[in-house]
Amino acid sequence: MKELGLSQAKIREISKIKQEPKWMLDFRINAYKKFLELSNPTFGPELKIDFKKINYYKKVVDEIKSSWNDVPTDITNTFNKIGLIDAEKKYLDGVKAQYESEVIYKSMLKELDEKNVIFCDTDSALKKYPEIFKEYFNNLVKYDENKYTALNGAVWSGGTFIYIPPNTTIDRPLQSYFRINTKNMGQFERTIIIVDENSSLHYMEGCTAPTYSSDSLHAAVVEIYVKKNAKCRYTTIQNWSKDVYNLVTKRAIVEENGLMEWVDGNIGSGINMKYPSCILNGKYASGNCISIAVAAKNQIQDAGAKMIHLAPYTTSSIISKSIALNGGNATYRGTVNIASKAENSKAFIKCDTIILDSESKSDTIPKNINYSASSIIEHEATVSRISEEKLFYLMSRGISEEKAKELLIMGFIEKFKEELPMEYAVELNSLMKSYF
Repeated sequence: MKELGLSQAKIREISKIKQEPKWMLDFRINAYKKFLELSNPTFGPELKIDFKKINYYKKVVDEIKSSWNDVPTDITNTFNKIGLIDAEKKYLDGVKAQYESEVIYKSMLKELDEKNVIFCDTDSALKKYPEIFKEYFNNLVKYDENKYTALNGAVWSGGTFIYIPPNTTIDRPLQSYFRINTKNMGQFERTIIIVDENSSLHYMEGCTAPTYSSDSLHAAVVEIYVKKNAKCRYTTIQNWSKDVYNLVTKRAIVEENGLMEWVDGNIGSGINMKYPSCILNGKYASGNCISIAVAAKNQIQDAGAKMIHLAPYTTSSIISKSIALNGGNATYRGTVNIASKAENSKAFIKCDTIILDSESKSDTIPKNINYSASSIIEHEATVSRISEEKLFYLMSRGISEEKAKELLIMGFIEKFKEELPMEYAVELNSLMKSYF
């Protein structure tokens, strides 16, 4: 499907290629109509996306492969260069790779099958597990919430579907990697994760794209369900190229005594708008988000988190680290809302920013609402430059200015790095060093 732009005819063609049931085609058409009605967000950076120039669907292999030997060599080389294939052998219980619009590779250890874990692409889940799919799809993130959830609803393709049965622990992470490799490409994966009672999951996600002279668009939707006494950790390192708009809606609902952890790294993209959210729906539910956002030249990182407390004794924590350099703009935008029924709840927000030069910019835009007299919201925010005293001290020990700045920045994000698996921490170090 080479032609650019979007229409009902193209949506019908996508659905036909995927051999979807009629209810999904109807859903796509309704979402497309809502997309046409809705305007861009009234907050954040200005979005100048020419939707007529986006390629909304591109399939590069006939079926999902279970061996890298069966994947086209140029695609295998791409994922090998970013270290995915090596990481699969050493650290992971399962891997899924998406290239353009479709998942092209998937593997899973036999023991996960024995535990009845479902780990597949979302298109396959629609066909193989229709009842559970329909129960959770479009349930937590509605297609009509904003222009980009509507667009995702109209043209979604690929993404990850995970179901962890009750009383099941996954020893090592599952990982998906998303690659945009074509000029003007749009990627619209849909991810659904269900962690049933007394179970746990660590899911990791990586994203890259080469640089072109025209813009690409990534507009994903993620819905996560954390059941009673369950735990889910979702780790992302987003390293899209600077010609990619990254406009993502990620949300989790957490039941009694459950825990949702977002570990969110935003290094790439020209404009990034992403606010991982937790709805704390059961007593003693917890939600945490620790993130970094690095904004360099021609980058706007508008990121943060949302914590919605609906039940008593719920707790949340947001730790945001932002770095602005070479004229970049790094903004924290977040919401904490404690409902009147969420008695004895606690929320903590800490936003720290380092600005490295006079051309760069950073803002902290919190929205903290507390309707419960017995609940507490704490908010701390700091904006600073690199300490001249610390810089002088390091340079006086024979360290160059560039290396000294690098050491200070790495110290600034150390708490975030501590939350990463070893291979992701190594990748983050490499990405950060490229800025100095």
